[in-house]
Amino acid sequence: MMDIVRFDELGKADFGWLQARHHFSFGRYYNPERMGFGNLRVVNDDRVAAGNGFEPHPHDNMEIITYVRRGEIRHRDNMGNDGVTHAGSVQVMSAGTGVTHAEHASATEPTVLYQIWILPNARDVAPRWEMRGFPADPVSEALPLLVSGDAADAAGGALYIHADAALYGGRLAAGTKVTQDFGPRAYVLVSEGAVAVNGQAMRAGDGAAVADEGALRIEAETEAEVVVVRLAE
Repeated sequence: MMDIVRFDELGKADFGWLQARHHFSFGRYYNPERMGFGNLRVVNDDRVAAGNGFEPHPHDNMEIITYVRRGEIRHRDNMGNDGVTHAGSVQVMSAGTGVTHAEHASATEPTVLYQIWILPNARDVAPRWEMRGFPADPVSEALPLLVSGDAADAAGGALYIHADAALYGGRLAAGTKVTQDFGPRAYVLVSEGAVAVNGQAMRAGDGAAVADEGALRIEAETEAEVVVVRLAE
C-alpha cells in the first residue's frame, strides 16, 4: 500500500511570519482521516520568515525531530541548550517530563523545515536536546541514517530518540536510483525536486504513507531531496 498526499491537499496555516502545511491533523487543521500514521503523529512543512520564530512554549512526552532544509533555526530551552541547526542538518528533542523551548530563523533569511513528532516508547524520560550536521553531498547508494531509536546506531553518527522509529534523508542527483528497505511501514517526504517511488510520481511537498511494499525504489527525475521516516510495525 502506498497512499500519496499531494502538497495542495495538505492542511494549511498562515500566520504571516509562518506558512505551514500539515500532513496530519494539527492545530486548527482537523481531518479525522489523517490523525497520524502508526507512531508518527505530526509532519509539518514550515516556512518561517527571517527574524521570526516560535516563542517559548512547552512540550512533554513526545520525540520531536526538526530537519532543516533551507536557512537555519536557533534553538533555546530551559535546560540551558542554545544551538543553531543549519540546512541539511537535524535536531532532536525528547520532551519527556517536560521542556520549554523557543526556535527562531536567522535575521537575514527565511527558514524551511520539517517538524516531525513521533510518539515515544517510554514516558517521562529526562528531557534532552541534540543537534548534528550531516554531509550535503548527494548520495548514490542509500539514504543515510540520521536519527534512530536504536542506541547502537549512535556509534555510526545517528542521533538517538526514545521511539521505535528512524529517520533517513539526503540529496539525490538527477538520474540516481536507490533501492532501500525501510521496513514494513514508512512515511516518505519529497522536500525538493521530482522522484518516482516504486514507480509512482512524487513532487516537492508530497508525502506518502507506505505499508508492506518491501524495499522502496527511489528514482530521482531531477535533483531532489528525500526524507523517509521508518515507523514501528
